[in-house]
Amino acid sequence: MKFSISREALLRPLTLVAGVVERRQTLPVLSNVLIQVEQDQVSLTGTDLEVELIGRTVASQVDEAGSATVPARKLMDICKSLPDQAEIQLALEDNRAVLRSGRSRFTLSTLPVAEFPNIEDGQSSVELSLPRGTLKRLIDATSFAMAQQDVRYYLNGMLLEFGTNLVRAVATDGHRLAVASRSAEIQVEPSQKLIVPRKGIMELVRLLDDGEDPVSLTLGSTHIRAHTGDFTFTSKLVDGKFPDYERVVPKGGDKVLIAERTELRQVLSRTAILSNEKYRGVRLNLEEGNLRVMANNPEQEEAEENVGVEYTGPAMEIGFNVGYLVDVLSVLDEDRVQLTLADPNSSALLEEPGGGDALYVVMPMRL
Repeated sequence: MKFSISREALLRPLTLVAGVVERRQTLPVLSNVLIQVEQDQVSLTGTDLEVELIGRTVASQVDEAGSATVPARKLMDICKSLPDQAEIQLALEDNRAVLRSGRSRFTLSTLPVAEFPNIEDGQSSVELSLPRGTLKRLIDATSFAMAQQDVRYYLNGMLLEFGTNLVRAVATDGHRLAVASRSAEIQVEPSQKLIVPRKGIMELVRLLDDGEDPVSLTLGSTHIRAHTGDFTFTSKLVDGKFPDYERVVPKGGDKVLIAERTELRQVLSRTAILSNEKYRGVRLNLEEGNLRVMANNPEQEEAEENVGVEYTGPAMEIGFNVGYLVDVLSVLDEDRVQLTLADPNSSALLEEPGGGDALYVVMPMRL
């Protein structure tokens, strides 16, 4: 293997592929990136056995086709540290990868290509295509609510649902729920529900932009695969049953208030400064035309803010984890937010006034 390539042509795919590679690995070869050169095409593959990402780029010159695995982070750090527009030559010499650029020379260890794992192709049942921006907005609107390291492993990911003319993303950590839906020109019969692990979602969204260019998805029984431009992303699916989220959405809340989203978020963020660091609880006192937000902590410090809201109805007090409310207000993209409440022990429903593409459920706290 021997080829030349510009720094920029190598760095973008390498940076994205290296993001999949875990720093601490049980298998040494998993901290490497697989480089394969054929004709003028260079492909880079990184995997952690759960998620795999292949990036493709074009070499400026290929002297010898071939393949090698080299340490992903070291190669990326070397490329980043080289000057802009530098020309890089990479060659395999005596089972070592030698990188030359200008007057610099780096020799990197390699591991046998045969040891590099390949995520097997599962049975692919459905193929579909939708605008990248559609999928990106669904993930952006819901990903904050995924669990991080819950023993209910199926919560450490996102439910993606594909039906006829509909795509939906759902995430929950048991304390809050985010559901976002978009219409799309797809035909999936019967509808498919897949749980994509947290890391898979985070890597997938890095490949998407707000544009209308299509992303092609292949839905299998054990994997999801996405093709965007020069990248092929594959993730294993979480084998489990996602909670019935429609049962969690509160129905029949009779107290509806509408507030300015940015103002309410700033008020909650300021009040949170003096909340209990462990529980992050704030009390909301709802009265006609006004919402009073209060917090205190074990040091006997207190914060109180008032914010004008559109509300007519009985007074009510309810407690929440302030972080959960701020997260929702940060992803809603309307200027105003509608909050629907029933009583101090029932979950709150947050959405755009009159409903919209997304809805959020936050459980109350006893304070």
